[in-house]
Amino acid sequence: MDSEAMTTVPGRSGPPGRLELQRTPRPLGGAVGAGSPAVGEVLAEVGRSEADLRRFLHGLPGVDQVGAEARAASLATRSIKTSSKLWGLEMAVRMIDLTTLEGADTPGKVMSLCAKARRPDPADAAVPPVAAVCIYPDLVPVAKRALAGSSVAVAAVATAFPSGRASIAVKLADVRDAVVGGADEIDMVIDRGAFLSGRYGLVLEEVQAGMTQTDGTAIGDGIAAAVAHIKDAQAKSKVLILLTDGANNSGSDPLEAATAASGDRMPLYVYGVGITSPRDIIVDSVFTPEVAFIKDEVSVTVRVRGQGM
Repeated sequence: MDSEAMTTVPGRSGPPGRLELQRTPRPLGGAVGAGSPAVGEVLAEVGRSEADLRRFLHGLPGVDQVGAEARAASLATRSIKTSSKLWGLEMAVRMIDLTTLEGADTPGKVMSLCAKARRPDPADAAVPPVAAVCIYPDLVPVAKRALAGSSVAVAAVATAFPSGRASIAVKLADVRDAVVGGADEIDMVIDRGAFLSGRYGLVLEEVQAGMTQTDGTAIGDGIAAAVAHIKDAQAKSKVLILLTDGANNSGSDPLEAATAASGDRMPLYVYGVGITSPRDIIVDSVFTPEVAFIKDEVSVTVRVRGQGM
């Protein structure tokens, strides 16, 4: 299994809100490969002791700089056909993460970044959108609204970027905020000081804690995020629709969140989907119009898929 241990994305096989390690073309090393255990199992295995973890990390292969440079030099001499070159350029664009991680970032700047992500070249509609935008957790809701209906993902750099030096409570709160805001990917920043000083166990504990914190279905957090999303809208009437199997194993209390929504004059309509155990139906996505007039019929499209059926 190819993976990068510092990045999490929404789990394809889990309930909404579940995060798992993102699979990338970079193998963890000799201990991980085709047919190997899941990354979480590998981390648990090597994390049994500081000595095991140190042995695993120090046993990873290094970068063959000479070989890499020779390979790059040989590729530079090749003649690439026009069609292949175009395919390669489009592929390169599709793999780009447009990033802004400045203290002066504003909603307006993020919206401009999202517009560029959707249409990298305004003069050429044939240029494909990029893979993702990478931003701070508090600006995730802004990006999600700006990218609605597109294939561009929203990545949030959490856990006290750029130094990674903060308490575990602060780091977990950072991750939760990004998840509640709708982030498609969480990039976790490790404590570089701890890693460079050889405290690998501490780094692993923080990574595992971040993964565990985002594991589960948080109905209360979902309601709170929806309220925050539409609270300042100019519409006279605001309604929340919740599709759920009733399982809630993470985040804030759903009843408290529903009560808060009621206090903001936002009625909550709940529709049951599937059963809690074993999980049989997963809600992949819900599409609704941004604005609807009173007494008008509104089309709500819900995409679900079977699990274990």
